[in-house]
Order: sequence, then structure tokens, then C-alpha cells
Amino acid sequence: MENRIEKALELLTKKPYLVTMGANTVARRYGYSRQEITEAKKLFYKRRALKRGPRILIFDIETSPMKAYVWKRWKENISLDQTISEWFMICWAAKWLGEEEVYSSCLTPSEIAEEDDKRITEELWKLLDETDIVVAHNGKKFDIPKMNSRFILNGLPPCSPYKQIDTCEVSKKSFGFSSSKLDALATYFGFPNKDKTDFNLWKACLEGNQKALEYMAKYNIKDVVILEKVYIKLRSWIPNHPNAGLYIESDKPVCPICGSTHMELTSDFKYTHASKFKVMRCTDCGGIARVRNNAYPKDKKNSLVLSV
Repeated sequence: MENRIEKALELLTKKPYLVTMGANTVARRYGYSRQEITEAKKLFYKRRALKRGPRILIFDIETSPMKAYVWKRWKENISLDQTISEWFMICWAAKWLGEEEVYSSCLTPSEIAEEDDKRITEELWKLLDETDIVVAHNGKKFDIPKMNSRFILNGLPPCSPYKQIDTCEVSKKSFGFSSSKLDALATYFGFPNKDKTDFNLWKACLEGNQKALEYMAKYNIKDVVILEKVYIKLRSWIPNHPNAGLYIESDKPVCPICGSTHMELTSDFKYTHASKFKVMRCTDCGGIARVRNNAYPKDKKNSLVLSV
């Protein structure tokens, strides 16, 4: 039985969204007993508690275009009456930062015909509900609001709270690149480029072409792999990066960006309007951080005058 529990644990580790499902449901679907799944869940949570750092999910979605009646190509306001059908999710891909496996799900031709993305939406929701931090390119303007729209329309509640990192936003705010598109950033950093696509791919997917759907899923997966590389390259430059140290038990200073304990004090200081803090640098990701304690002595604090 112990061997079967280990096998069940391996299944939950590969597909963590299964942990949110009932033990009976998982047992029936994958050929285990309820007791085996229950014990595997206990081990899963125990081992995850020992794991260092936040759960960071890199993800991307692909959606269909809307269909509508129009009179011209430019400057057209399309009313609800002109809408033939709304957009829906075609596929999604995601991976946990630092792990090999990429999870993905794509509509079948029959689901395309029905414009029914309920199955893949529920699968994505289960992953998002497990995460502490999500990373998406243009996620704040596209992926996350679009995804939330499909969640509520498919009867799902809000996911558990998570922090957001938008690599497109970071690129625009912190740098002066000629383009902040994911493919452009990949080129600048020497990473593999995205697969080539044009509107004909989306058209073929909407026609239920199986090969087109498979190519779309492959395209989506590669985007996520590239996005992880771009995020790792950019992360030390992200202002107010979610603090990874909050998720790690350590007696040593923890890098708030990558979670490393390889932190070194520098000779520099971070000055605020009324305080002075020692600066540290992470020797793993290169990120900089400041200590929490004010370096000014008490007499300096008492004599400090602020402008109004």
C-alpha cells in the first residue's frame, strides 16, 4: 500500500490542482482507493510546507476573436445587436517557476463548435487557486481580466488571493526598449523566439481544425517557457517585487526577490524622507534590498527636521 501512496503522491505533485478535488473523485478517476488519496494528500501538504519560497505560476492564455456584423474596417463602433458571438478561451498554458513540467489545456473541436470553455476554465482556476504570485506578459490588462471574465461566466468564485507581476508593465516602466512585446524581449535577451502565427491560425481553430488547435497549444506552451526566462532576467529590476522572504522561514536575511539567503551588506544606504537604511545585494539574482532598521541614531532622529 505504501508504494501505491507514493505513486498517488507523484500524481498529485505532477497535477497539483487535483489536491483541491474530493478524494473520492480523484480515486475513481485514477484507480486508487479513497484512503490512498487521502494519505497522499497529507504527504503532499507536509512536503509543500517544507518547500522553500512562494509558489510562482507563469501563465498565458489564448482567446478567440469575437464575431460581429460590420459595415466598414476602420473606426467602427460595434453594438451588442451587431455581435454574433462573444470571445472565449481557446487554450491556456502554465508552469511553476523552476519546475520542468508545463501544464496546458485546449478546447476540442466539439467544444469549439459549442464555444464551451468551461472545462479548461475550471482547470486553470484550480491552478490559480494554488498560487502565491502569478506572472503574465501584459497580464494586468489582458490575461488576468480576461481570465476572470471566463471564471465568473462559468460560475466560479474568486481564486485565493495572489500577487501579480506583469513583465510587459515592468519593461515599459523600467526600460526604454523599442518594443516591450514578449518576442522582442526574447530577441534582446538572446532567448528563443515565439512560434510564428497569423490570423489564419485563429480562423482554423474556430473551424474546429484539430491540427490548428494542436499548433495553438504548442504555441501557447512555448510562450510560457519564454516568459519564465524573461521574468528571471527582469526580476531583479522589478520595483516592489512581492516579498519572497514572507514565505520562507530563515534566521538569515532572505532576498525579497528570489528567496535566496546569499545576501551581502554593501557600503550604500537607502534614504527616505526621514530615514536611512543599510543596503544589501543578493549574490544569486543580483537584486538589491534594504534592512528594516533605521540606521540613524536616536539623537539624529530627534534633531531631524522635515520640509512641508
